[in-house]
Amino acid sequence: MSTLDTETATLLIDFIEKVGLLRRDMQQKQDFEKYEARFTRVQQKLDGLAERISRTDPEFAKALRTAWTMPARSLAFRNARHQKELKEARADAPAPPDETSGLRGSEET
Repeated sequence: MSTLDTETATLLIDFIEKVGLLRRDMQQKQDFEKYEARFTRVQQKLDGLAERISRTDPEFAKALRTAWTMPARSLAFRNARHQKELKEARADAPAPPDETSGLRGSEET
């Protein structure tokens, strides 16, 4: 079980995804070399955090590592999960009343 509440865990993963996306963009634009040492230190800190979290919540630690190493994939999976939840919520919601059903009775007279 995670020691973080769900909202905090989601925010942390979102933050790590954003930094991971920044790192990826900098690598693609060849700007990474100037900041490579800083990103290496960020990765070391993240590895330490994930290692600590893995003692109590291995799945969350895995999600943190994925958010850093494959941020686009992590984001895509979170978006897909969110879309599934929205679809399920819509399916569980009661259907709106049929507006034409009230008119039939008055039209028949």
